[in-house]
Amino acid sequence: MTKKKAQNLYQFKITLNHAKPSIWRRIQVPETFSFLDLHDAIQAAMGWEDCHLHCFEVPNPKTSQIDFIGSEMADLDLEFSPGSKNCISSYFSLLNTKATYEYDFGDGWEHKILLEKILPIEPGVKYPRCIAGKRACPPEDCGGVWGYENLLKMMNIPDNEVDEEQKEYLEYMIDDDFDPQVVKFY
Repeated sequence: MTKKKAQNLYQFKITLNHAKPSIWRRIQVPETFSFLDLHDAIQAAMGWEDCHLHCFEVPNPKTSQIDFIGSEMADLDLEFSPGSKNCISSYFSLLNTKATYEYDFGDGWEHKILLEKILPIEPGVKYPRCIAGKRACPPEDCGGVWGYENLLKMMNIPDNEVDEEQKEYLEYMIDDDFDPQVVKFY
C-alpha cells in the first residue's frame, strides 16, 4: 500500500501539563502521519528518549467517545488501538483540535495536544519539524513533574551544602550543560 502524498501539514502545540513555568513545543507534521509518527515527532521535539510506553487520548469524531491510541505491546493488558494503524487526519480537524498524550506511565508525563492550524505543505521543507518552544525538557526518569521540580531545587543548592548522595543523583540525572531555561531543538 502506497502512502498518499501529503498536501497539508498540521501545526500542533504540545504543552507538558502541570509544569510551571510552561514547557512546550510547536511542531508541524504532514497530514498523512500516523499516531506512531506523531509520537516520534513529539519525542524528538521534547527531547524524550522514547524508552517508555505512551498513549494518546483523543475524541473520536464519529462516536464522540475517547479513543486510546498508543504503544503496540502485545504482551500487555492494555486496550490501545495501535498508533501505526491510525492516521491523525482521521481524528484531528479544526472542529476536533484537542487530545492528551501521556509518555512514561510511571512518571506520568502528560501533554496537552492542540491542533492550532492546518496549512499547505511548503515545497522543499523537511517535515516533521519543531518551529518553536519554551524551556528545556525534563530528564527521563526524574519522577514526573514533581520530581523535576525537586531536581531543579536541588540544582540551586550551593555546592558546599549538597551532600554526596545529592551530588551523585544530580550527576546521574543531568548533563553539565543542562539549563532548564534553554530549549534544545533535536
